[in-house]
Amino acid sequence: MSVPNNGTGAAAPRLKDVAELAGVSVKTVSNVVNGTTPVAEPTRQRVQQAIDRLGYQPNLTARRLRTGRSGVIALAFPELPSPYFAELAVEVIAAARRVGITVLMDDTGGDPAAELRIASGLGGPMIDGVILSPLGLDRAALLARSREIPLVLLGEADLGPVADRVHIDNVAGAREVTRHLIDEGYRRIAAIGWQQPAPRATAEQRLAGYREALTGAGLTVDQDLLPPVRAYFRPDGASAMRRLLRLPQRPDAVFCFNDLLALGALRAAHEAGLRVPQDLAIVGFDDVEEAAYAIPSLTTVAPDKRLIAELAVRCLEERIEQRYTGPGRRITPGFRVVVRESSTVAR
Repeated sequence: MSVPNNGTGAAAPRLKDVAELAGVSVKTVSNVVNGTTPVAEPTRQRVQQAIDRLGYQPNLTARRLRTGRSGVIALAFPELPSPYFAELAVEVIAAARRVGITVLMDDTGGDPAAELRIASGLGGPMIDGVILSPLGLDRAALLARSREIPLVLLGEADLGPVADRVHIDNVAGAREVTRHLIDEGYRRIAAIGWQQPAPRATAEQRLAGYREALTGAGLTVDQDLLPPVRAYFRPDGASAMRRLLRLPQRPDAVFCFNDLLALGALRAAHEAGLRVPQDLAIVGFDDVEEAAYAIPSLTTVAPDKRLIAELAVRCLEERIEQRYTGPGRRITPGFRVVVRESSTVAR
């Protein structure tokens, strides 16, 4: 009998090899890989470490014949060019690969019809489940989807208990980073990210946190310091910052609702001859990789992208395997405020 080969001449690792390295039974490894039976978290982690070390890959063809499932899920974001979504996609793919799931990706552009098609499993049987970050989809459309398959939602949109949802607390994140500015001594704090005429949930929640921080510190919310934007990209941040700098009394700090807006604002401040943070502090939200390499480096709210991805994949896997069949869960991973050069003057 020929020995399975991994393409390098070495025998491909087997369940038995993983079990020996992890110090558990083959059945336990099978339970971890296939999700058939719950496994204690320390044991699951030990098995996963052995899988990663050996490079073990489940036999997806055999799994499909045994379970009737394809081992493929869909992942869809509204704006894949956005670094935040791109970085989160990488984490979701890695989390799925660790449990032997293949990910197909799509970019919906925030179009409700495209989001509904994704949420319905692309209209075919090859998709076991879907992870979706919706912008335009509403609850009524989601309830009426043509094919009800396991679904996990990411992001701010609350579509009710129709599906599991993994999201960070945007209000708290915005509040904490604005409080950081207040603690640093800034008092005329602007916010870039409000959308007109139809603000998205992101804008509403991050504006709410900003307002809470100001009012909690006894500061007034000045509408002149809330320039609206069309979208959340660098040119929008730069344009809004230029508008703020034309005010008779410009702000001394700016909270941007995402890092791309903040990077655009940094550019506009530089063009105006302002020093950041000596003349003007700027903070963002999302902690994309570029934030750490900007000049100056950007203070920002850092969601735990890896944990968001792991929780989303775990929830979807539990739905696919029918280990959980209850109402939609609300799961809120933590965040942290990463303080960098753009908001703190050396004392």
